[in-house]
Amino acid sequence: LVELERAGVLHAIITQNIDRLHHKAGNDPSRIYEVHGNALSTVCWSCGDVREMTEAIERVRAGESDPACVLCNGILKSTTILFEESLVQHVIEGAMRSAEECDVLLAVGSTLSVYPAAYAVPRAKSAGARVVIVNGSPTEMDGAADVVVQGSISEILPALVGWTG
Repeated sequence: LVELERAGVLHAIITQNIDRLHHKAGNDPSRIYEVHGNALSTVCWSCGDVREMTEAIERVRAGESDPACVLCNGILKSTTILFEESLVQHVIEGAMRSAEECDVLLAVGSTLSVYPAAYAVPRAKSAGARVVIVNGSPTEMDGAADVVVQGSISEILPALVGWTG
């Protein structure tokens, strides 16, 4: 996906993964919508300050039993969205706006059965985008796609990058 971004054909990544692999791979963080947050950042419940999890871990290692927010002394938690917890509205809005503004929506490695992220497919489609689904097995959105490619993502994506490059 980094190569597609560098080629100027990838403008946003909507992910439900919490591992920050897109960041680690080198994708532009401003283009990544982490719908379920991530396990490597903290957020303050009071003021909303977001920081790297390593800061809180270092403070625990230094002897703090329950590090508080450095700005307001509020409670820190992982930015990962837990069950019954609301999603971050601006992240969802940005993800759906990206889907509505794209020319092609490429859904990779998802069953497209978890909402609201799965709404990206019908949002893109209703805005006139082509939808391409690449997955190892059928998805709930295959019927809405213009192209469905089933197979090994680790083989298909490099071929796609070669085709666009």
